[in-house]
Formats: sequence, C-alpha cells, structure tokens
Amino acid sequence: MSASVRTILDEAVQRYERTAFIADDPISVPHAFDDPLDREIIGLYAALLAWGRRATILNKLADLCERMQYRPGAFVRDFKPERDAHRLAGFKHRTFQPADAVWLTKALSLVLHRHGSLNQLFLAHHRSDAEDVQAGLEGFSNELLTIVPETPARVKKHVARPSTKSACKRLNMYLRWMVRPGPVDFEQWTGVHLRQLVLPLDVHSGTQARQLGLLTRKQNDWRAAA
Repeated sequence: MSASVRTILDEAVQRYERTAFIADDPISVPHAFDDPLDREIIGLYAALLAWGRRATILNKLADLCERMQYRPGAFVRDFKPERDAHRLAGFKHRTFQPADAVWLTKALSLVLHRHGSLNQLFLAHHRSDAEDVQAGLEGFSNELLTIVPETPARVKKHVARPSTKSACKRLNMYLRWMVRPGPVDFEQWTGVHLRQLVLPLDVHSGTQARQLGLLTRKQNDWRAAA
C-alpha cells in the first residue's frame, strides 16, 4: 500500500471511527440496547435491511423495534407465529415483505433455542484458523434458511451466501459490528479474529477501492471481497 493511499484511509478512519458517526447510521439501532442478545438480534435485522436511504432505514427499524415491544431478543426467542405473527403484519422495506419478517423471525427463534446465540450459530460453522469468514457465513446463512423446512425460497434473497458468488455485503458489515472494538462497533462476539473479517463490498465501495488500487477484479462478488 502506498503512503498516499494509507493517508487517505487513515483520514477516513478519523472521520468515521468516532461516536458522532453512530446517530445517523443503522448501527445506532443496536446501540440503543444494553443486552447482548438484544444487540445481536436487532443488529442482524438492521444489517439485512440496510439498503436505501438512511432516514428510511432508521424509520423502518424504529417501527420494527416498536413491534417487538423494544425487547428484540425476547421477542425472537419466544416467538410463536400463531400468537405473535400479527405484530409483524404490514412491516416491509423495499423487497422485504411481512412474510419474510415472519419466516426470518421463526428461523431465528429456532436458532436461539438450538445454539443459545447468533455468535454460537456462527462459531458452529467457523474455524479459528480459517483464512476468512467464508465458511462461517455459508453455514450461518444455510442454517437460517433450512432450520424451518418450509421456509419459502424468496427468503434466500435476503440472507446472502458466498456459494452464490454474493459479496455478502450486509452480513460482512454485521460481522464487523459484532467483532471489532469500539467506539462504533461492539466487540461482542468471540471466536472470530479481526484478520478474518471481510470488507463490505458493493458498487460504491468497489469503485473507490479500484480508484485507490486496492482492488483489480471487475466483478463485485465474493472473490473480489475476499
């Protein structure tokens, strides 16, 4: 890495790696909770729904928190569709529909009963000596998509997997929230090394990375992210 590129990146760290950044970002939603289970649960919803205008995302997540009675961990853990699905009726964000919210919540509930936390779900598929988080992400997403056998195929577009060549931008962002130290991130998850994290890659970050000479691959896929 050239000295000029390092200077640009160091300046970006100074601009964004501070508490003032939190308020207008989706990460502000898990920051509103002290309980680790609340944080990792609503953090996953926040990451998966983090596309579009920030103001809209934050409004949608505020609505979701209210529907969960501001106890996302308990709401998901104790979720019974026949009793609680009505609380998610009408919730949608772009292509994420009320049915997707119900199926995802049902899957997460079963995951919590099986593993105890999303951290433990991830570690069930991740090795501490792995090059990066690819296998952990693949297993994490596959288990979420298959733990309820009747889960409709449409839910797959909201839970990315490296095997589909997706860069898994939002899930990689979620891992950074959970693993990296503060003040912005939570340093909450164990068993994942900082060196294993993968940069969240999309059209915008890919364009900037190519301009800086950090990325040469043209596609914004998993290979480029890795």
